[in-house]
Amino acid sequence: MIGLIYSGINNIYQVRPVDGGDDVAQSQDVILPYQAPTESFYECRIKGKILKDSEPSYNPLAPGDLVVFEPSDEGQGLIHRRLERTNRFARWNRKRENWQTVAANLDLLVAVVAAGKPPFRPRFVDRVLIAAAQGGVKAAVLVNKIDQGLPEWGESRISAWEELDIPVYRSSAHTGEGMEEIRALTAGKTVALFGPSGVGKSSVLNRLLPHIELATGGLSEKYDRGRHVTNFGRLLDAPWGARLVDTPGVREILVRGMSSADLIHWFPEFSGLDEECSYSPCSHRHEPDCAVQDAVDDGRIHPDRFENYLRIRDELEEDERW
Repeated sequence: MIGLIYSGINNIYQVRPVDGGDDVAQSQDVILPYQAPTESFYECRIKGKILKDSEPSYNPLAPGDLVVFEPSDEGQGLIHRRLERTNRFARWNRKRENWQTVAANLDLLVAVVAAGKPPFRPRFVDRVLIAAAQGGVKAAVLVNKIDQGLPEWGESRISAWEELDIPVYRSSAHTGEGMEEIRALTAGKTVALFGPSGVGKSSVLNRLLPHIELATGGLSEKYDRGRHVTNFGRLLDAPWGARLVDTPGVREILVRGMSSADLIHWFPEFSGLDEECSYSPCSHRHEPDCAVQDAVDDGRIHPDRFENYLRIRDELEEDERW
């Protein structure tokens, strides 16, 4: 049978059969219209414990993956193989030094950030946008807890994303602001919510889907950041025809999978400027007649985006030296 991965923990996966799965297996077409679930879950393990996978990742399956599995009468099953992905959103796991696939076959990745508590973190969002682009996933930004108010400089940072055609939405799980807009945005799509701990991803989902009652956590008063509550990613069916992926909160997201010299190509507003620099290659830090620095000075590049670029480049160069 063909099944959809809803969650996985300790190499045990919750799989739900997909209508018309035989046709999917024949065509390898993984773009499926939303269908209300009609089958119960199967608790599945990978046959032979190793899944052949051309993509480097320490977790072979993630919410949103389509698999060929063999069910049993006891509600269990064996996963034989994974169907080809249209895309994936992955983060670099520092501890394991490998990619961690967060979700696959997404229509949209929503980078969630809080407006006030924990503090607004646009540089984190920049990194999420790069990771989404690396995996071929369309991305948007959701500023949650908007009732707490943005810092004064926050609006200019949001405008910088919007000028790059990155949609930005605002919400409050507390007041309900923005919930109808999120329903419209996600209707008929598979959408993952990803962001730091404490920004309210689970609270937004609880507001949208009151019956699921996801655990939520407060903030650490000492560090003014969220506590980890969601321990693993899970796909949730919504009655308006959406599949929503709740993901664990993270403290950081590292940019990897590129050279420091190639980083400029992942900042769209920098596109082509490096060719106008007097020096080649140009680090865009201190060289004279640098077109990128000139664009920052005349307002074509947001200074905080540029600062984030420099910090990420430092990290990549340190990783290259190491």
